[in-house]
Amino acid sequence: MEMMESIRAAFKEMILPEIGNIKEEYHAIGKMLEITNKRLDDMNGHLVDQGRRIDETNKRIDSVREELAKKIADVRQELTLRLDQTNQRIDETNHKIVEMGDKFGNRMDHLYEVIVRREEHQSVVMRLTHLEQQIQELKLRLAA
Repeated sequence: MEMMESIRAAFKEMILPEIGNIKEEYHAIGKMLEITNKRLDDMNGHLVDQGRRIDETNKRIDSVREELAKKIADVRQELTLRLDQTNQRIDETNHKIVEMGDKFGNRMDHLYEVIVRREEHQSVVMRLTHLEQQIQELKLRLAA
């Protein structure tokens, strides 16, 4: 039995200090685990808060996107109306330009006719003057 006692004593000398060290390390690890868990809980809370803020931001972005889409549609509609009005004014102006071109063409035709008549009149006056001179000469011959 003495041998058993000596083996027990040897085990106690070798193992008990190690068991004490293991217990101390276990408690230290437990405390570190508690601190780590607390930090993880804090980080989890922070992440949940960040997720909530991201969701709120996404909602705001969606609402702004909807507002912008509506405003863009309104502006597009207004611009389309203005373009249609502008095109109508351009068409009216083009029509007036064509009318003015026609009037100008008619005036040019009339002016050409007047110029031709003047030239014909001048030619007739010259022929009449020539005929009057010939008649005068014939009268003078007959009177002589």
